[in-house]
Amino acid sequence: MVAPPITTCDPTIRPCLLTRGPLPRTRTCAPLLLLLGLTVSLTVANPSCESSVSMVRNCKQLWKILDRKVSVPRRRVTTSPSNITQTELPDKTMEAKCLQSMFELIDSGFFNETKIQEIANGATEMNLPIYRTNRKLVATENGGLENPSPLVFNASWNREVPRAQAKRFNYPSLSGVRLPENEEDIAFMSVLELGELIKTKQVTSKELVRIYLKRLKRYNHVLESVVTYTEELAYKQAKEADDLLSQGTYLGPLHGIPYGLKDIVAVPGYKTTWGSTSFKDQVLDIEAWVYRRLKASGAVLVAKLVTGSLAYDDIWFGGRTRNPWNIEEFSTGSSAGPAASTSAGMVPFAIGSETAGSMTYPAARCGVTAFRPTFGSVGRTGVMSLSESLDKLGPFCRTAADCAVVLDAIKGKDPDDLSSREIAFVDPFSVDIKKLTVGYTKDADMKVVEVLGSKGVNMVPFELNYTVDSVQGILNFTMDVDMLAHFDEWQRTGQEDLYEAQDQWPVELRRARVVTAVDYIQAQRARGKLIREVEKSFIVDAFIGNVTDWEKVCMGNLVGLPVLVIPTGFKNISEPPPTKSCRRRTTINAGIYAPPERDHIALALGMAYQSVTDAHKKRPPVDDLGPDDSIPNPP
Repeated sequence: MVAPPITTCDPTIRPCLLTRGPLPRTRTCAPLLLLLGLTVSLTVANPSCESSVSMVRNCKQLWKILDRKVSVPRRRVTTSPSNITQTELPDKTMEAKCLQSMFELIDSGFFNETKIQEIANGATEMNLPIYRTNRKLVATENGGLENPSPLVFNASWNREVPRAQAKRFNYPSLSGVRLPENEEDIAFMSVLELGELIKTKQVTSKELVRIYLKRLKRYNHVLESVVTYTEELAYKQAKEADDLLSQGTYLGPLHGIPYGLKDIVAVPGYKTTWGSTSFKDQVLDIEAWVYRRLKASGAVLVAKLVTGSLAYDDIWFGGRTRNPWNIEEFSTGSSAGPAASTSAGMVPFAIGSETAGSMTYPAARCGVTAFRPTFGSVGRTGVMSLSESLDKLGPFCRTAADCAVVLDAIKGKDPDDLSSREIAFVDPFSVDIKKLTVGYTKDADMKVVEVLGSKGVNMVPFELNYTVDSVQGILNFTMDVDMLAHFDEWQRTGQEDLYEAQDQWPVELRRARVVTAVDYIQAQRARGKLIREVEKSFIVDAFIGNVTDWEKVCMGNLVGLPVLVIPTGFKNISEPPPTKSCRRRTTINAGIYAPPERDHIALALGMAYQSVTDAHKKRPPVDDLGPDDSIPNPP
């Protein structure tokens, strides 16, 4: 059946009957047919309509956004009085209306003209090169016999997977630990040291809660790293921990240890704001899986810590989180609160998340040890989702050993998170590093290479080779489209206009609106090709490299590699304040990358490095603001 020709000049009229048969000579049905993926030739049905050529041209413009080819014959008009024939120039107002009507065809008529033009410009600059590169990589052959997508479907209804009988890690004994007299010295002790103090009853969990809450409240006005103090809950959980210990029950090294959660993790009875003005009063009656695991280990929640708004960078509805090592500098990354609070001795450890750099960047900036585990290691039920195939939870700590302790508590299969798995990690405390071959890239911190070499590790030059040259684009497509699916209503209802940084999620998610389903899947096929090439090239047990290199950040998250961030030193800031002695510093860091499910290797190497170095023990000058310093608020 063929739809009857429509020749009206009204741009709001569109045909209600669409077929794959021969196209009528009409301009109004073409845009929707184009969006359905058909290759068509557009002609003008009624040349007397003043706007016809402009609209046809704009049909082609939208199709270019989707990177489809379309032939558009141009109508020639004769101008008077000179009778010079020329191509009619598009009317800008009609062009905007035409684009608006075409966005309505994909049920996106809520965008105003300014946003639509921004989307068109952004898609041309960002989307089209990625479309073309990915097609060249994986879509030159038909039939789908090669380059499958790593996003797979599991038809099983059995979500109650029995927990593997994986052994718990064999934690080292820290006999001889004594309680310091100074509270600041207590605040900067490691988790294992604090655990020993509690186990030997030199300090109670209640006393530790008081110390850390005091520091949280003291420094939060400077760092802007806390969203909610969970004081009542903390003292309740501390009392339970102390009571259990008095009854002879010790739950392990996290028993009675205070900690903080990034505020995308739901805890019943407390706000889970996601850092956003739109959700700042939200209370979720959900007990996140990771919180449940920590509670079962005896850990005590003292605060919900800052996440950048909707887990993007360090800006949130209450301000912008700062770096304790240089308070005029921001922490970067959405796990800003966990990084800054751990660095400043406001919590012994904290749980953050990463989709694309949200742990590695703030850990590096704030000079703390942090561990992004293998994808799927830690369940995410009750945690705000950006991308199901990229989101990961992990610890910020003082040491690599502490990261191992926390990972041991939170890892495992979450029945309600289909991506989580029961991975039988090897005990990192039992790894013989002298049997390891570890690579180092051209951008590696050579101090780490030298120290590990002196400990007996076989260090070799190494580069991770792959042919996929759209890694950063693949990550952006995956993250942005998935994020938009989770916040579709937020965009449709205009809540994006309340967002704290208009050049961040609002711009990216508008651009994601015009990524086609086909090109999203092609990106995943290219991701699968990347995964296979990285696996083939990863011929060492681990490698040392720059942890904030954006290409490595994107590659590591797409492949699901674990990485340990460790501080290795400090340097003077570039423009110190005019005081006699400035203690502010820029941190130097390294990343220890391991293959998936080889988390224990990265942790073991980190522990070996920190056993003979002390950068991780340094304390930031959070008290040393200086007489002439000012902290702009808001920034």
